Amino acid sequence: MIVIMFVLLFVFLAMGIPVAISVGLPSLLYVIFEPSIPDFVSVQRMVSGINTYSLLAIPFFIFAANLMNSGGITNRIFKSCEVGMGRVRGGLAYVNIIASVIFAGMSGAAIADAGGLGSIEIKAMREAGYDERLTLGITAASSLIGPIIPPSMPIIVYGVVASTSIGRLFAAGVIPGVLMAGMLAIMIFGLQHIWQLPRGNKTTIVEKILAFKKAFLSLLTPIIILGGIFVGFFTPTEAAAIACLYALGLSFLYKELNWKSFLDTVKDSMITTVQVLIIVASASLFSWIIAREQIPQMFVELVARSGFSPWVIILLVNLLLLFVGLFMETVASINLLVPVLLPVMLTLGMDPVQFGVIIILNLVIGTMTPPFGTVLFVLSSVAEVSVETVTKSVVIFFPPLLLVLTLINMFPQLTLWLPNLIFGVIG
Repeated sequence: MIVIMFVLLFVFLAMGIPVAISVGLPSLLYVIFEPSIPDFVSVQRMVSGINTYSLLAIPFFIFAANLMNSGGITNRIFKSCEVGMGRVRGGLAYVNIIASVIFAGMSGAAIADAGGLGSIEIKAMREAGYDERLTLGITAASSLIGPIIPPSMPIIVYGVVASTSIGRLFAAGVIPGVLMAGMLAIMIFGLQHIWQLPRGNKTTIVEKILAFKKAFLSLLTPIIILGGIFVGFFTPTEAAAIACLYALGLSFLYKELNWKSFLDTVKDSMITTVQVLIIVASASLFSWIIAREQIPQMFVELVARSGFSPWVIILLVNLLLLFVGLFMETVASINLLVPVLLPVMLTLGMDPVQFGVIIILNLVIGTMTPPFGTVLFVLSSVAEVSVETVTKSVVIFFPPLLLVLTLINMFPQLTLWLPNLIFGVIG
């Protein structure tokens, strides 16, 4: 029966059926046709999969990100970065990256970055005469920083599935996220003459100060969220609730959020939250079945018998994750793959915190790859161009992202140094 379940999963995914159904329906059929399992177990496992305090942070962060996009916070952040760059050649390309880093510290989702901040970035770069391929490519690539730099929705899901400290995982994503931004910036600097990047408008010190003053309260958001978590004032879930209250207060302070746009924001947040949590519930049942069939243990034993060196196994795991990212949504992939792959990585001596950043970076790279890259579809809609056009534009930005992925695989301290510094070394 387990074989049929996997076959149905891949068939449904290939048919383009939504992930929640593709994962949930084969799992339900397994429970129904397995005589030793009572039918009510399916409901019990799905409910228990989302009945977790840590997952409560997801709807809060989704709502906070949407509030920032509709309440003028995102626009103020972008404008302050733009004025700050002044006459730097290719300034808007760097602003694109810097703004994504700041927004990542508030939203934690690539789609929120691409859909909200991306629309502002694309409009500004087009008006300034930037190459269309660079405009679309850097907007897509920089949006991937969102799920790496805390707070991050995929990190919360991974922490729940892997029973790993979300605070340590948040801290682990900081250096890789900064590395991603740095590598993208280096690439732009190296190719600025080939792309013939224009210079920005000259700005005075007074204009820079005024722009910073206007965006000051918005720029405090990531400091409040991350500072509060790392200092221990509140948990990641409490931080998400505080982010919502702060974003809501700023939105009304800026007077850019009316009653209609507020209701639209609530509606969009509810829809996104339901979509995510239905996937988590379905994947929780699927993961329980995998554990019941002892597939993780069999996989560990298979790897042990393969005779491959640890580095070959790590390479194969990364290739598998990149491949899965092409076809499956990030949250579902984490729920399905972590129970199987984490035991293997633990036998190789890899820290679960390091593996968390590795698996998330692999999977989010898949969000800007065809055929099911969600970032591609969002940017296609925002920029009003075909998905094929966006796809061709992002290809050149894969090397710096893959380089960062390679570095965090090879050097554990890139992910473990900051968590150990803040929370102490574990055993």
